[in-house]
Amino acid sequence: MHRHEGPSRGKFTAAVTAAVTLAVTAVGVVIARYDDRPPWATDIAYEGGFILASRIRGYDVDGSRTKALLAGECALMQRQGMGGDRAVHDPAAWVAGCLDGAAGLPSRNQGLLH
Repeated sequence: MHRHEGPSRGKFTAAVTAAVTLAVTAVGVVIARYDDRPPWATDIAYEGGFILASRIRGYDVDGSRTKALLAGECALMQRQGMGGDRAVHDPAAWVAGCLDGAAGLPSRNQGLLH
C-alpha cells in the first residue's frame, strides 16, 4: 500500500485560517456596503408592487379599483405602509411596479436579462 500524505498540519491550519479570514472580511464588506438593504432590493420592491396590483386587478370585477390604482392609489398605499417591508427598500420602485401591474403591463423583471 502506498500512503498519501497531505500537507503538514501547519500548512493546512494556515490555509484554513487564511480562507476563514478572507470569508469573514468579504462578509463584513458586504454588510458594510448594503447594511439591511440587500443588493437586489429594487427588484424586490418592484415585484412586490407589481404582484399586489396584479392581484387587485385580477379580482376587480367592475374595473373601479384598477382605475383608482392608476389614478394615484398606488402612491397612497405606499405612503400608508400597505406595501410592507418590500416597499421600504425602494418606495419609488414599488409604486412603479404597482402602476405596471395595474395597467396590465408585463413585469420589467421578467426574463433572464433585465
